[in-house]
Amino acid sequence: MLSAGERPQPPHASIVDSTVSKARIMPDLTNGTNGVTSSKPAQMQHIWVVTGPAGCGKSTVGNVLRTELGVPFLEGDDYHPAANKDKMGQGIPLTDEDRWDWLISLRQAAIDALSPSEANNFHPPAGVVVACSALKQKYRDVMRVAAYGSSSVQIHFVYLKLGEEVLMQRVTQRESHYMKSGMVHSQLAALEEPKGEWDVITISVEGTMEEVQRNVIDAVVEKLAEYK
Repeated sequence: MLSAGERPQPPHASIVDSTVSKARIMPDLTNGTNGVTSSKPAQMQHIWVVTGPAGCGKSTVGNVLRTELGVPFLEGDDYHPAANKDKMGQGIPLTDEDRWDWLISLRQAAIDALSPSEANNFHPPAGVVVACSALKQKYRDVMRVAAYGSSSVQIHFVYLKLGEEVLMQRVTQRESHYMKSGMVHSQLAALEEPKGEWDVITISVEGTMEEVQRNVIDAVVEKLAEYK
């Protein structure tokens, strides 16, 4: 049986997520007036989840996409509870149980960013960029649920691929960050590369920052062209 990340199907297909109730995962698709759905066709919206282990450049790439696409950016680290940050700061790897609430909170924030609200004057953006390690396929499956509430929402993962040696160098240079270099080993041990997952764009980040940024932008623009 194929998993959610392997099925060659539209991302709005049905999926059961036992970690959260339907009321929490489904975006509000009403037009803000008495809960009546507008008959006007909804614009296509895209969730861009920039993934990979610590040090691969998720935040940098995420901010580049925010500027290029003109959409909000959500930094995944901001949604970790203090307990998770404390554990990682002490070099203690997070368990699956530690990550569920974090993933659900981040997913809900992405849904909220795409939903009509006073914050966006009831004119939601065309997309949102999310930085999230999403090391395992089941973590990515949790995030995929964000797109299953509406046929007008598409989710894409931008996987930043980088070798362990360079990752270690980058994380070592981030002295003020709670994620220490020793955690790279545990993250790589947990990493399940998204091979064969139909909604993933893999980008090598071994080159210069300018090359990486250009490759990411080109890949995203090419993907968007498929929806025109």
